[in-house]
Amino acid sequence: MDINASYTSLVAVGDSFTEGMSDLLPDGSYRGWADVLAARLAARTPGFRYANLAVRGKLIAQIVDEQVEVAAAMRADVVTLVGGLNDTLRPKCDMGMVRGRLEEAVERLAPSCGKLVLMRSPGRNGPVLDRFRPRMEELFALVDELAARHGAVVVDLYGAPALGDPRLWDVDRLHLTAEGHRRVAEAVWQALGLPPESDWQAPLPVSAPARWAARRVEDVRFARQHLLPWIGRRLTGRSSGDGRAGAQFDAELGRGFWVTPEEDGWTAPVATWRQVESGGREARDASGS
Repeated sequence: MDINASYTSLVAVGDSFTEGMSDLLPDGSYRGWADVLAARLAARTPGFRYANLAVRGKLIAQIVDEQVEVAAAMRADVVTLVGGLNDTLRPKCDMGMVRGRLEEAVERLAPSCGKLVLMRSPGRNGPVLDRFRPRMEELFALVDELAARHGAVVVDLYGAPALGDPRLWDVDRLHLTAEGHRRVAEAVWQALGLPPESDWQAPLPVSAPARWAARRVEDVRFARQHLLPWIGRRLTGRSSGDGRAGAQFDAELGRGFWVTPEEDGWTAPVATWRQVESGGREARDASGS
């Protein structure tokens, strides 16, 4: 492990997991592990640049068609790619298609960046995802295979029991809490060869299980607020990401743009960023991650 590793730029590609749901900020935006990671990397490297292209609800074909070429053109030191899980959660899933499009993404991104990071996504313990686990594990086996073939780094979140703890998942049971995202950021940080700051796999403190009645109330709330709307979108062919673009994607120009710390020389994770043109010229202020 090279604890002196230095990275000058990061591009994040994917779906809601990388966009940052459900790490909600007071202004209603999402932060998430990629933003946390970027803020920490920026504190190490003056002039660091970051772009998050991920959009909630995107399937692997959409990620490849809408984000991969954009990310490859940015020529980043590090690119993270997490996708395909939304496909495996659909009632009908063409795993052959998923395999082909994920291969296409890796083959395009790997030579375009200094280091490509892939992930075996975390899975919440519980019955909701159990029926989809065979597909998920098929996807993760492919991730391992592609990483070995193209020299990518794999962050194994699925194999970390702590990340299956329901307390690290939001009420929708599909997205991590702020603490869950912080742990993912630490996992990627360590995978990049940087000195550990915490044990991201440490189990949460033991707590008394919720009472039966409280669990049933939560089940009903989950079904009403999250499960039924999710089923409705599947039946009507809609997505939570319809009409949305990545945080650092200029839809008018059809390309990504960088943000960089408002001020260099921070010794703590960066909180305020400004947008720059691809050539480095400042364009406009961008607060938050």
